[in-house]
Amino acid sequence: MQFWCSAQGIPWSWTWRPYVGVWVLVVVLAFLYARWTRRATGEWPSGRSWRTVSFAAALAALWLALDWPIGALAAGYLSSLHMLQFLLVALIAPALGLLGIPNEVWEGLAARARSPILRLTHPVIAFLAFNLVVVLTHWPLVVDGLMGSQAGSFLIDMLWLGAGILLWWPVVAPFPDRPGFGYFLKIAYLIAVTITTTIPFLYLTFTSLPVYATYELAPPIPGISKRQDQQLAGLLMKLGGAVVLWTGIAALFFRWYQGEEGSMA
Repeated sequence: MQFWCSAQGIPWSWTWRPYVGVWVLVVVLAFLYARWTRRATGEWPSGRSWRTVSFAAALAALWLALDWPIGALAAGYLSSLHMLQFLLVALIAPALGLLGIPNEVWEGLAARARSPILRLTHPVIAFLAFNLVVVLTHWPLVVDGLMGSQAGSFLIDMLWLGAGILLWWPVVAPFPDRPGFGYFLKIAYLIAVTITTTIPFLYLTFTSLPVYATYELAPPIPGISKRQDQQLAGLLMKLGGAVVLWTGIAALFFRWYQGEEGSMA
């Protein structure tokens, strides 16, 4: 039994293998959410609340991305699933998780928090931090250097999760309040992210040489070549990321439009 999935260099097997670290992470996050919700609202999270459902979906996305089989295949066999893992951990789970936090929890945080770490949630800092993490964690030397160990693989996954929370915080979280960062700038912010994530897509899709030794030298998976796997990874970065980000953009535009309609009524 392993704590976290990492590149093993052994032939792939469909035999189920649990990764205890993933289960611990999901259980701890679920416990913290339930505790904070109970303390802020006086009630335990309910499946009838869309916020609870959203947070549960975030936990499901994390579990799906990090546990067997996607986590194991992504760690040392297929760069395309490594990219799918990135989409789930860095883009989908953080957005759903922040959306799932009740308003009462945000109000309590606003009343008590004076942490300097909240400065990291400024849109400019969050944008730069997210893109820095994207570049570093897709750099061949970093990927090949870290994916062979459980600690290294865990570090990449946590960097993705943290960067995703920072990315979505200015868009989703009502605290800290930034009156000057309205719907127009939020939409422009997410459009800018769709542009910057094009760089890894171009790098992976159109290069004629293998990018990552981890996946080039990995035991083969039937039905997909190394070249096809790398191209699919690039397409997932571009198309999958675009779907997630443009969904957020569409939601912002709809809420903006609703607000404008309401003010004119």
